[in-house]
Amino acid sequence: MIPRLQPKAPILLPPAGFFQRLIEARFTGDIEASAAGRTVFSTDNSIYQVEPTGILFPRGVEDLQVVAAVLSEPAFRGISIAPRGGGTGTNGQSLTSGVVVDCSRHMTSILEIDPVRRVARVQAGVVKDQLNRALKPYGLFFAPELSTSNRATVGGMISTDACGQGSCLYGKTSNHVLGLRIVLTDGSDFWSRPLDAAAFEEIATREDRVGEVYRTVDRIAREKHERIVEIFPKLNRYMTGYDLAHIRRSDGRFDLNAVLCGSEGTLAMIAEAELNLLPIPAHAALINIRYGDFNTALEDARNLVALNVASVETVDEKVLGLAKGDIVWTGIARFFPDDPDSATNGINIAEVLADDEEELERQLAEVTAALDTGANARHAGYTIARGHADVEAIWSMRKRAVGLLGNVEGPVRPVAFVEDTAVPPENLAPYIREFRALLDSAGLSYGMFGHVDAGVLHVRPALDLTRDDHIRLVRDISDAVVALTRKYGGVLWGEHGKGVRSEYVPEFFGDLYPSLQEIKRAFDPENRLNPGKIATPSAEGLTKIDDVPLRGDTDRIIGNEIRSAFDNAAYCNGNGACFDFDETSPMCPSYKATRDRRFSPKGRAALMREWLRLLAEKGIDPRQEAMRLRRSIPVASMARRAFNSLNPANRDDFSHEVRAAMDTCLACKACAGQCPVKVSVPAFRSKFLELYYGRYLRPLKDPLVAAIETTLPLVRRIRPAYNLIVGTRAGRTMMRMTGLTSLPRLPQISLASEVARLGVPLATAQTIEAVSREARQRSVVFVADAFTAHFDPDVALAAIRLARKMGLTPFLAASHVNGKALHVHGYLGRFEAAAEQTARYLQRLDETGVALVGLDPSMTLAFRSEYKGILKANVMLPQEWLIANLGRLAALASAAEAKSFRLMAHCTERTNAPASVAQWQKIFSSLGIDLQAAQTGCCGMAGTFGHEARNRPISERLYAMSWKPELDAAGEADILMATGYSCRAQVKEIDGKRIPHPLQIIDRMITHKQPI
Repeated sequence: MIPRLQPKAPILLPPAGFFQRLIEARFTGDIEASAAGRTVFSTDNSIYQVEPTGILFPRGVEDLQVVAAVLSEPAFRGISIAPRGGGTGTNGQSLTSGVVVDCSRHMTSILEIDPVRRVARVQAGVVKDQLNRALKPYGLFFAPELSTSNRATVGGMISTDACGQGSCLYGKTSNHVLGLRIVLTDGSDFWSRPLDAAAFEEIATREDRVGEVYRTVDRIAREKHERIVEIFPKLNRYMTGYDLAHIRRSDGRFDLNAVLCGSEGTLAMIAEAELNLLPIPAHAALINIRYGDFNTALEDARNLVALNVASVETVDEKVLGLAKGDIVWTGIARFFPDDPDSATNGINIAEVLADDEEELERQLAEVTAALDTGANARHAGYTIARGHADVEAIWSMRKRAVGLLGNVEGPVRPVAFVEDTAVPPENLAPYIREFRALLDSAGLSYGMFGHVDAGVLHVRPALDLTRDDHIRLVRDISDAVVALTRKYGGVLWGEHGKGVRSEYVPEFFGDLYPSLQEIKRAFDPENRLNPGKIATPSAEGLTKIDDVPLRGDTDRIIGNEIRSAFDNAAYCNGNGACFDFDETSPMCPSYKATRDRRFSPKGRAALMREWLRLLAEKGIDPRQEAMRLRRSIPVASMARRAFNSLNPANRDDFSHEVRAAMDTCLACKACAGQCPVKVSVPAFRSKFLELYYGRYLRPLKDPLVAAIETTLPLVRRIRPAYNLIVGTRAGRTMMRMTGLTSLPRLPQISLASEVARLGVPLATAQTIEAVSREARQRSVVFVADAFTAHFDPDVALAAIRLARKMGLTPFLAASHVNGKALHVHGYLGRFEAAAEQTARYLQRLDETGVALVGLDPSMTLAFRSEYKGILKANVMLPQEWLIANLGRLAALASAAEAKSFRLMAHCTERTNAPASVAQWQKIFSSLGIDLQAAQTGCCGMAGTFGHEARNRPISERLYAMSWKPELDAAGEADILMATGYSCRAQVKEIDGKRIPHPLQIIDRMITHKQPI
């Protein structure tokens, strides 16, 4: 039996009363000190793992001032803090054994947009894409681009002086920072803006910490000017952190922001920022060029830069191959066709921007003419993508490259530690040849992609950091790459900041390093802000890359077999794609609703990994425990679980914290489809719940939900009594006592009665085999799940009618248990038994050669995921079936009435069957209708999730975020459709509206010869 698990104590407990003192001092934000919270914040996107003593989530600058004031009290002088943004740093920048200060939860307001001055003022936790969405109506955007733009905070971008694609045109974040509102460790709160001589003199004469900062930085910039010019590289990515070379602007003004940008939280806490904005380019196109050799792509990139394109990005064959298996590939595959004569081993993506279409076409013609002639014709072919949608889709693939590199099998995976070197672009090709030779000589595989126009290439060697020989390679390769960058006139830190790699700072800066120490001392004399990074105020050493605990230390304890058995939970690389701020994006609904990183795929994966570690330390194999549970005697099991649930000694079981995070998961499987590493929370959640509830009692709702598929036929017989219970206040109160709410009524119409009346036979192998082989090819079996069959039978009847109109013979599958509810709630033994029985039935039908078609996307896709390894038969989605019979359907088309048709697809369908929406659009197009896809996230129902009382607040919050605005905006001429039963049930429950399934609309159109 799984025992009580005592969580790991924090590395350094804060002095007693620190968090309580913050509350007394009127800190209004959130304070998180639980084992779960500390575990989730112990990793980023790096190879390191450092557990903090707690996390603070301030609500505004006043809270930052409170933090500084309390830190200044004598009792708490031993505490250090580390500001944190999106938490996707690749070098441990925000990892700390002290206290994390995270502005991403509450400090997310866009305070001001001035379209005339082209300035925005934002809080530090605003996400880059969030800002640009708000700026779009003004025709403006915040230019610095980066692959994590949908979760990177402005504060984090400033802290690492972030940039990415397009930096040769737009520069770095620091090039667009006009002002910073910062809080120092002594509580000083001031705006840092470029100052003319008079303004500088006024502030530099102040007898406080602020005056000392300005005097120190100015003196160093003047006295060390010649050494600064000598040491700082002449690169587009000149430096991240303490940029002394740009203290004096070209107009002579003093700009402290040059030092603050890239300082990684070592100098001050950033509260707000004033940002420079640029006009959005009116027209854009991408030239996607394929090469048989990656080195040729690198060398050719310089020719493209010479043609004055806006940017050039390069991707190698490994990343391209991984992208082909990713959710984004469906939308861009036509731009990267397979070449008949040779494999594509590299691509260049050249961006062309213009103010008008004529200028765009002129530039495209100039570039393609050069590609087609002479020495430039070294490629295997190219395509051109025009229009916002296609351009953004291709850039999305490039942005996902970092995460995609983690989507490989086995423990040896590409990891970040030398991934952002920068050299002069003219040196890039020979530099990379030596870099590749270095990795090849070590016998390592790797992936490469990057910004070749700026001389930056991201390289991630594949290592297994549970192996001692691979751990040593981190040091060996790092040292070698530092030497290599020096040889070619570059830097180790071209884009992703220094973080733990700060140990190389003294070597790079040489006799300028003491000046960096002076700056640190002026800002933070007691070394309280992110100590050990970039510079230290005294002789204390910088953190070394081998002194920081590795993720691999935990992974070694778990073991590779257990790691591989839990659905990539332990292989989450922390890229943070699940932190997407956009409420219309499917992943991850519970994080979007709560802004709590524990309730994200990354957070849950971290908790699962820690849980597995605690089990491994006790010598417990969770797979064996699961088998034991399934063989246990029910009465004895119940008694044991009751005792454990009532035993006070179990109150601090870490398993409870893991379960709390799992409880908010909607099991929508968007993570399984959208996560670049394919971390599947619903899969490992089910395994965890099976084991957790082998030790503790389940809530009353669980057995009710688990039995729903088998009890619905019985409930149908007492429909009036059931509807009375779920339709009255007293009945609903009674249901809430069981943990359930918002249950739908059963309609008067019965699917069983209707199919009998229509003469539709139930599908058995015998009934199907009784007809000729030719007739079977014109037959279809509709596999109606229990929810659609009993609560929304009109969908099944519409499918049956539609099949007959298309000249096909419909059958209805017999009542069966899909088992998805069993799987979601961790009844895995019962699920496997039910799945095997259902699989045998479906397999037998499939062997007759007849088409099998499910009706609900979530239940149908369960046959492809939860049934993997059990069922070989292909149960099609409705749109897949209609696409296969498009000729028959199109023959029934008639003139369509001018109405607006919008599809609201189920989130599981959007992410795990990415071609679905395009298929529906093609189907409606064959009927003369332009079907638009509504941009909605999760409706909040997600199967049984929204029917559980404890989940209802999150469920309704999610509905309000993206579904309700879509329905409220619909006019009388708008026809909205939803593919998911749970989605339609949510709309009916909250808004009292009935929205149809696309099959119902198509059936009515063909029946009435016009849209309904």
